[in-house]
Amino acid sequence: MSEQARKHQRVARILSREIRRGTLPDGTRLPGEHALTERFSVSRSTVRAALRSLADEGLVRTHPGIGSFVSFDGAPLDNRHGWKQALTEQGVTPETTVLRLETVREPDLSSRLGLDDDHFLAVDRMRTLAGDDRVSLERSRVPLYPGLADVPRTGLVDGSLTATLAAAGLVVASGEQRATAVPLDAADAAQLRRAEGTSFLRVTRIGRSPTGAVLEHVVSLLDPARFELRTSFGEPGAL
Repeated sequence: MSEQARKHQRVARILSREIRRGTLPDGTRLPGEHALTERFSVSRSTVRAALRSLADEGLVRTHPGIGSFVSFDGAPLDNRHGWKQALTEQGVTPETTVLRLETVREPDLSSRLGLDDDHFLAVDRMRTLAGDDRVSLERSRVPLYPGLADVPRTGLVDGSLTATLAAAGLVVASGEQRATAVPLDAADAAQLRRAEGTSFLRVTRIGRSPTGAVLEHVVSLLDPARFELRTSFGEPGAL
């Protein structure tokens, strides 16, 4: 690997980490090329290569003559696009409603995940478009790590589970997922205001820390008319 390639990958890794941790939140305009060249002591061509890498990951969008903006909302399926971002790309802005925020005990889930403790933070959310078009139902379960027990009382940080985890020093760095089409059962159909048996995309994701510890288990029901599943292999290396 050339020295220039190593430099642009280093810059991309640092910016990627800041974006994923929420230090640079969705919609933030990145510093200009000149500022980035000074910060990282690299050339403009290196900065541009790093920005292209971030764009390929779905983390930023660059508008010629305007600048580069963070396009990652912190709720990824495959560390590239979150549900909110997927809808935003279609020109629509979803409203997110928290349906449930409490601590629970789920021994079966704890056993499946190989955890010693069966206490979880339960976060259920609905995403709705204009006209009360309910397009996703997401159920997240987070092992009750230190700093999370009071979340049901204090609420999510900035309304974001990712920001809440980050505030507790927890960052999802990798994971695994599976997706399948399923007919909605009566309960889910009622919540989504669809006919029972309507086909939805069910995606199950397990997010892990840099050390491999389970940080979250998420089951999402997605309207296939609004969402598509895109996957990628590999992940940026750690610094």
